Amino acid sequence: MVQASYTAIKHKIEKEILKLQRQAEALRGPVIASIVKTMREYDITPDDVSAAYAKKSTHVRAKKAAPAAPGAKRSVPVKYRHPETGQSWTGRGKAPRWLTSAEAEGASRDSFLIK
Repeated sequence: MVQASYTAIKHKIEKEILKLQRQAEALRGPVIASIVKTMREYDITPDDVSAAYAKKSTHVRAKKAAPAAPGAKRSVPVKYRHPETGQSWTGRGKAPRWLTSAEAEGASRDSFLIK
């Protein structure tokens, strides 16, 4: 019974799709007629349209920047450096152990700033 129901619903949907496709095609006719009428009015040839469309397409493609690779990260300049060990930190994320232990001993974070 489920199979029969599925088949009937599928057939009904396919029939509706065909009906909508015919309606869409019927809508195109007047639009194309209007475009052709305007082209004749302004003495525009299909070659003119093709050339203009090609220029537009290449112009748009030239402006688009390549998308960044997923996971690509840019480097961040180092902001803090330990004077004795040379260890560094950008200032982003969790503070490193060498910095937190130095702060616990009373040192100021600003004393490790790179100037």
